[in-house]
Amino acid sequence: QLQASGGGLVQAGGSLRLSCAASGRTFSNYAMGWFRQAPGKDREFVAALGRSGGMTSYADSVKGRFTISRDNAKNTVYLQMNSLNIEDTAAYYCAAGGGAASSLSKNYYYWGQGTQVTVSS
Repeated sequence: QLQASGGGLVQAGGSLRLSCAASGRTFSNYAMGWFRQAPGKDREFVAALGRSGGMTSYADSVKGRFTISRDNAKNTVYLQMNSLNIEDTAAYYCAAGGGAASSLSKNYYYWGQGTQVTVSS
């Protein structure tokens, strides 16, 4: 089970940190990813992290602004989001999957519920 939290309303230029707590499985066996879906749009990849945390990948739209990290001792993955803009408004979903930091949603087996991020101007 994956439980995402940390979403909210923030002004453009602000920051938020999302958390995703995992339970019920060996967290360190899975790569972790964040995806997002804005109203009327398809779900899109945001960031991913390999099992050990050594491999990361980011969507071009968030590179340099977002940072994904994990704490295997706490079974938690984080998404630090800085310099937020209105285009970042979406429901954010965490997912657990295969060993590589894949950008493809088909490589993720387990999904959490979304946490809403709303960026205002």
